[in-house]
Amino acid sequence: MLPRTSGPLGHLTPRDQRLFWQYGRGPTVPVPDPLVHRAVERQAAAAPHAVAAEHLGDRTDRTEGTDRTDRITYGELDRHADALAARLAREGVRPGDHVGLFVRRSIPMLVGLLGILKAGAAYVPQDIGLTPPAQLAHVIRTARTRVVLTVAEHAHRVPLPDSHLTITLDTPQPYAPKPRTPVRPVRPDDGCYVLFTSGTTGRPNGVKVTHRNVANILLTEPGGLGIRPGNRVAQLLNVAFDMAAWEILGCLTHGGTLVIRGKDIAAAARTADVIVATPTVLSGIDPAACPGVRTVAVAGEPCPRPLADRWARTAAFHNCCGPTETTIVNTMHRHRPSDPLLSIGRPTPNNTVYVLDADRRPLPIGEVGEMWAGGDCVSAGYLDNDALNAERYAPDPFLGAGHRMFRTRDLGRWTADGALEHLGRTDDQVKVRGFRVELDCVSSVLERVEGCLRAVTLKRDARTLVSFVCPADVDPDAARRAVADALPYYCVPEHVMPLPFLPETDRGKIDKQALLRMVEERKAVAR
Repeated sequence: MLPRTSGPLGHLTPRDQRLFWQYGRGPTVPVPDPLVHRAVERQAAAAPHAVAAEHLGDRTDRTEGTDRTDRITYGELDRHADALAARLAREGVRPGDHVGLFVRRSIPMLVGLLGILKAGAAYVPQDIGLTPPAQLAHVIRTARTRVVLTVAEHAHRVPLPDSHLTITLDTPQPYAPKPRTPVRPVRPDDGCYVLFTSGTTGRPNGVKVTHRNVANILLTEPGGLGIRPGNRVAQLLNVAFDMAAWEILGCLTHGGTLVIRGKDIAAAARTADVIVATPTVLSGIDPAACPGVRTVAVAGEPCPRPLADRWARTAAFHNCCGPTETTIVNTMHRHRPSDPLLSIGRPTPNNTVYVLDADRRPLPIGEVGEMWAGGDCVSAGYLDNDALNAERYAPDPFLGAGHRMFRTRDLGRWTADGALEHLGRTDDQVKVRGFRVELDCVSSVLERVEGCLRAVTLKRDARTLVSFVCPADVDPDAARRAVADALPYYCVPEHVMPLPFLPETDRGKIDKQALLRMVEERKAVAR
């Protein structure tokens, strides 16, 4: 037997020390383009007449009586973005700056995004049609965006401070062969985008994600999703959500055609080869109506096993995990219906995952702990929030050499064969009647009930859990009995409410606050 080593792994057995790296470190892979926009430019140079994007708009052509579809080629996109980058440079935008991108899904959204990157700045996206003015003002203030891009229709909604500038993307910019050379070159560790967390637990925090971070997931496999020139990638998600960057930049860096949806999500999905979505969004799409879809990736919330099996029968289905702070996703698993477990797989290339105890010590294989992420996925951190940075980011004692790791607050464990099992979040552990309950555990049991496609469980008060299942014909009594048969009495929800669908947030996740309001409304009616 090999002697145990000292250092951060010294308390583990030699076998667990070996598996800590074998399971927890993704493959080391070169990244072809450390600057994301350079990869898009390469596609434009190779195939300038290829269609970069289609927008399945909601406006109807009066003469034809059909929905209007706008298109832009790679050459056109590159030229418009160059002209915008030159305008931004004239307005004083420099590498390292942040520029607001307050838009709705559209082709101008793509021109704005790429133009910002070409100017050396990071884009700060918000859906101008959905975001309240107070949050837009918070984003402008926190990200210090002196320039905000939008379209004329929504320009009046931008709460622009004095000395700030709005540029409307649907106003033609003077043609520029190439933007002026920046005062300094854009570097891989410069910002690519700044995303603001949803803010459900307080004021939204801005997370700065670098070109190195983004290129590492999008320009290696499996994060590249096998996208090739001519493949059609559905753009379904809110531009302010990090998975929208996977759709948009994942497509454009590989020469695909981005299919930007209008109001009809299914219409875009039906024509796609590749779909990236949350499980909530995906559950509203029928795979039988999407025969061309060959690749599906889900993340953002736990995926129910029935949904994964349903899509995995007809497409390569990737179950993924990772918060915004670890750049879209940092673990992926190609799921098959025959798999004994729906896991989140292993780390993506050039990344690591550690399952640690409360003292940040590695746990033996099979034990449950908190997942920390390391490697090239770890973002630059939160804007203007030193306390939160200190709480969630820490020096990586395993990789060393100045690397940092991120505390995901996800619970997990390694299976014997080296797959990560996601076991909910530390903040999904609640106390009910003095006992600790993992809410996702309850929901997982409910999703095994006959006919149940989705389930979510919430704490209503100190003594009560309530669960929601869909579709509406799930038997609530059978669902309660299933939990009672599988888990301790204090895990059994007081009520199971069948619904035709679960409400969504604007980012395509389950709207838990709306569900709790529903409970209180029904309780008030019953009085």
